[in-house]
Amino acid sequence: MSKALIAQKRTRKKDEEEYGRVSFEEEVLRRFDHALLPRLRGVLETDKVIAFAIDYCHGGTLHSLRKKQTEKMFSDDTIRFYAVELVLALEYLHELGIVYRDLKPENVMIQENGHIMLVDFDLSKKLNPKSPHSLSQNSTPSPNSEKRSRKQQRLTRIYSFCNSGISPWDSDSEPALSTVDSVRRTESDSVEKSNSFVGTEEYVAPEILSGKGHGFSVDWWSYGILLYEMLYGTTPFKGLNRKETFYRILTKEPELTGEKTALRDLISRLLEKDPDRRISLEEIKGHDFFKGVKWDKVLQIARPPYIPTNEVENKVGFSKNDVEVFVNEVFFPTNDDDGVENREHNKKNDDFLIF
Repeated sequence: MSKALIAQKRTRKKDEEEYGRVSFEEEVLRRFDHALLPRLRGVLETDKVIAFAIDYCHGGTLHSLRKKQTEKMFSDDTIRFYAVELVLALEYLHELGIVYRDLKPENVMIQENGHIMLVDFDLSKKLNPKSPHSLSQNSTPSPNSEKRSRKQQRLTRIYSFCNSGISPWDSDSEPALSTVDSVRRTESDSVEKSNSFVGTEEYVAPEILSGKGHGFSVDWWSYGILLYEMLYGTTPFKGLNRKETFYRILTKEPELTGEKTALRDLISRLLEKDPDRRISLEEIKGHDFFKGVKWDKVLQIARPPYIPTNEVENKVGFSKNDVEVFVNEVFFPTNDDDGVENREHNKKNDDFLIF
């Protein structure tokens, strides 16, 4: 991560929590123990960069892999494999109390063995279980909280349709990670919700745009967008600009052209705008699209749909300067051949985050 870029974000957004986000991501990475999530191998900090070392993924991203397909889309069987592994990865995160909030093909890497690795947790958030006091207060909010809520909702509606698409209000603070009971609860009853306006525009859930608070269900919405993109080669609510995209997310239904299949039914249920009616984890795993899947055996599959070739020469002895140069080229490319494409892609799919 470029410290210069972090400084730019702090200046632009007047956000003093940018370095706090880096620390939070490091703490999250240190906690992972799952075959589909990265392991933190080391941390390096210089005057210019902060770097987390994780295992190299030889197959690139799911985004780049889709682009290599003949019609830039996957078959149902291939979608099923990656869809199953994404369910397992998100299930693990949610059991830790972490909502991911940035699921998109660019954040799904392909490991050397062909299995996925979910990366990039800088937009993730720890959702704490509600305290008994907060549970008892749910039905009788204080006048001040009601007043602030009405004010926040009015401002959110105004700002969510402006070109920037970013609301300036949020009452969240980042809690430290702690042990979370992995027994599943009813989210709306037992877990605090976040009011952060955060995500990548084509994948962001309606409840984030409406400013009503969100929980783990936002990940299942983004999961539905990702499945749609793998099936059709595009996202379902893409507009000419951010404002139009947000409008379509809030008001339009996805166009699921083609014959009715289990996959299309699953996508439609994932892209339910009301999070309380959206399909849950248990319903997803029991859906017809995953009929016959042996969930406890998936990680043992030896022949995933795509096995990348190792084209990377093993090297040792990288200096801190090597890392700085590499990171600088990623964030501030100067090569016109692929730098322009990278800059346009990053601009088009810009993540947004306000606290």
